[in-house]
Amino acid sequence: MTVLQALDRLYGRLADAEKVPPFGYASEKISFCIILAPDGRPVAVRDLRDQTGKRPRPAAVEVPQQASRRTSGVQANFLWDKTSYALGLTADKPGKKRDPASEHRAFVELHETLLRGAEDAGLLALLGFLRTWRPERFEAPPFSGRGNPEDILDANVVFELDGAPGEFVHDRPAARDIWARYRAEAAGAEGMCLVTGEVGPIAELHPAIKGVPGGQMAGTALVSFNLDAFNSFGKKQGANAPVSEQAAFRYTTALNHLLASDWRHGNRIMVGGDTTVVFWAEAPDAARAAAAESLFATLLDPPTDEQEAAPVRETLKSLARGRPLSEISPGVDDATRFFILGLAPNAARLSVRFWLESDLGVLARNAARHHEDLVLEPSPFRAPPSARRLLVETAAQGKRENIPPLLEGALMRAILTGGRYPQTLFSAVIMRLRADRDVNGRRAAILKACLNRNTNREASMSLDRNEANPGYRLGRLFAVMESIQQAALGKTINATIRDRFYGAASATPASVFPVLLRTAGHHLSSIRKGEKGGLARWFEREMGEIVDGLPNAFPRNLRIEDQGRFAIGYYHQRFEKRADAPAEAKDSPNPETVEA
Repeated sequence: MTVLQALDRLYGRLADAEKVPPFGYASEKISFCIILAPDGRPVAVRDLRDQTGKRPRPAAVEVPQQASRRTSGVQANFLWDKTSYALGLTADKPGKKRDPASEHRAFVELHETLLRGAEDAGLLALLGFLRTWRPERFEAPPFSGRGNPEDILDANVVFELDGAPGEFVHDRPAARDIWARYRAEAAGAEGMCLVTGEVGPIAELHPAIKGVPGGQMAGTALVSFNLDAFNSFGKKQGANAPVSEQAAFRYTTALNHLLASDWRHGNRIMVGGDTTVVFWAEAPDAARAAAAESLFATLLDPPTDEQEAAPVRETLKSLARGRPLSEISPGVDDATRFFILGLAPNAARLSVRFWLESDLGVLARNAARHHEDLVLEPSPFRAPPSARRLLVETAAQGKRENIPPLLEGALMRAILTGGRYPQTLFSAVIMRLRADRDVNGRRAAILKACLNRNTNREASMSLDRNEANPGYRLGRLFAVMESIQQAALGKTINATIRDRFYGAASATPASVFPVLLRTAGHHLSSIRKGEKGGLARWFEREMGEIVDGLPNAFPRNLRIEDQGRFAIGYYHQRFEKRADAPAEAKDSPNPETVEA
């Protein structure tokens, strides 16, 4: 099933549950309602905003849909709009490109045209208002009589007839009839729809998709042809990929519904810097679909609180052991069909980073396998980590805007399909290690997961003293020499050997390890003179055990996979808690754990 077909089917289920508007209407953010007397005089202004939060939030009101995206051009909406259109007023300072006078003129002309011959009292009141309104009247009641009249400027407004509370003018039956006739007359040429296979008017421009972070405020497009180079056979815009107006409305409305949901409890999550993931389930009833979506959201983006994450961890362990979802989470079926869409903004359009359709049981077990691959001892995570937390480890300065854009989609695809992790993930972590020398557990866990899934040799979860891989052993040796240096010089030294030599030691060991060994010998001599002979002998035994498993000569170069094993070996050795170690060695640091 294609993306558009799946969204079209989703719209049908949402419409049955009355969660989305009917064809020709859209849910828009409306702040105020202007109440009109039958002769068109404004008699009151009602604030529709939700005042319970820190800032007032506009209400979601079902209004006639915009004919097309409004960017730099002037195009009025039917029976609702911003104050620059409805009142000819804006909060912008004079001199800006916007001309509220011309916008208001377009609003008046549209309604004079569409409402010609109307007999409905509400529509006549609106016409009367438009014919007599002057922007100077904004200084008089009812606008000046309310708390802060400036709040209304640039907000969306609707209208209501005085004496008909709760029924906006655009909801009146006469208004709906006019809107339906107008849309039918404005319909484009007919053709076969690629989504439904039915013949109907083809959409020249598809409705805007809003709510993707980084996208344009006016909305973005999933299907568009804005340059002649994209056209073929002389067709223009939407005719190059014919989608009926009904199907275009249905898929965009369903997608906007998903994107408008709450981050934590809704049907979307954010991955990395710019990828938004929306998902939905097809189940026999709404309750089972909601349970499946909630479970999936929890597995993919676990709570950061350690206590709240404990049940998620148990669920992942149960999935990894092969238990069916119906036993782990009653009300959820393994065979529930699941759809996942990854989107990223690209100027006025949306890029599809990935599209997956699968059974929920398969997706859940793939997620559990992903978390199993990340397990490392000691654990650097307080809770199962989200993909977003892992991707930060690949970004310079830990900033999400520095995450390689294509990596987000590739990682999510690997997690959800159980396929190979992207090689760019492994390379990016190695590059960050060499750049900032921060060998933390999150990075070691990512490297271990990539090695386990992408190579034939499995990396150990905890310290493996029998591992003969030169990269792993050299990482361990490097950690011991760093501990020796700190035992000899104190832990407050300005730069450890890791700060100065990590990059060279992990990539070209032969160039630095002979020097580091001689330096370690000097440091061991200092430790012995400081009456810590037991500690010095313990360090020597550790070094001897590691060096005995190395080849006679240090490798000139390490392959990138072995550089990953170098980091894992360093982490294992650095945070190993040995029972037979002297007290000074037992005082080794604890790994930094982070919220997922």
